[in-house]
Amino acid sequence: MKSVVICGSKRFKNEMKEFASKLRDKGIIVYEPYLHNPDKEWKTLSEAYKRFILLGLTHDHFYKIRKADVVFIYNKGGYIGNSTTLEIGYSVASNKPIYALEEEKEEGCRNILFTGFIKTPTQLIKKLR
Repeated sequence: MKSVVICGSKRFKNEMKEFASKLRDKGIIVYEPYLHNPDKEWKTLSEAYKRFILLGLTHDHFYKIRKADVVFIYNKGGYIGNSTTLEIGYSVASNKPIYALEEEKEEGCRNILFTGFIKTPTQLIKKLR
């Protein structure tokens, strides 16, 4: 069975979850980022503990990238933040095919790293077969 890891900004959390759900409904294994919501408790944590948590989240997603057959960048409107840029670099270094939702107008260097552009879960499923 094929698998995909979804990368993207937490601003697209709901859209990414919906995209992932449609893939799962068709039998695809989907790895998603843990997109927590900042809350009052986060503000009370020490900087050292925040660093520990962020390191764990980063390595967790790198692990998911290694496990997946394909990387999918959910970059609505072409937006890719710092964390997703890091994940793209890791995906390239891991020799993974990378698909994105949209072509970026501002950043041609990232565009050349993408295998292609996918608008729907159905299109991505076709690439996985």
